[in-house]
Amino acid sequence: MESHFFSYLYRLRYIDRWSLMRNTHKESVAVHSYYVAALAHLLCTIANEAFGKAVPTDRVVSMALFHDATEVFVGDVAAPVKASNPDVRRSFREIEKAAADSIVRMIPEPLRDVYEPLVHGHDDALYVWVKAADLLDAYLKALSELTAGNREFAVAKAQLEASLKKLNMPEVDYFLTTMAPSFEKTLDEIVGTEP
Repeated sequence: MESHFFSYLYRLRYIDRWSLMRNTHKESVAVHSYYVAALAHLLCTIANEAFGKAVPTDRVVSMALFHDATEVFVGDVAAPVKASNPDVRRSFREIEKAAADSIVRMIPEPLRDVYEPLVHGHDDALYVWVKAADLLDAYLKALSELTAGNREFAVAKAQLEASLKKLNMPEVDYFLTTMAPSFEKTLDEIVGTEP
């Protein structure tokens, strides 16, 4: 039987994020998913190496890769739209679940046990790392847009900073202190400070 599972996932590159905001550069859901996976890996590594935790990095990264898979059906709906009222939020969750179910049905049976939990994001205990990486990627997007002179992202940056602080994760604080400031520098400034 033919499976369209990965063919659909490849279409995430055609879906733009931040559609209601003026952008200095476009970003697809596919690019975002890569950065979320990379940030999740980094956060888990910080947790394990700097704070002595035992976070299963490979599992979290796998979850991050598929965290927005449903957007191939529903698109990237802006956060203010989703949060506009409880009915919209509830309805959107139902739509996302139906989209996830559609994707899971495309997965060949022998592979379904592996991919179904990734598409549905079932592991709430580990999903906190994916959510932190997702917020960080959005924060870095806002930071880079502001650095490029695009004030459209000023409120988003402040809201994302507040959301990141609420996570109360030392790994996120470590990233924000140690790595995030580089995103406000030019290439010449970064190169000029390398040891």
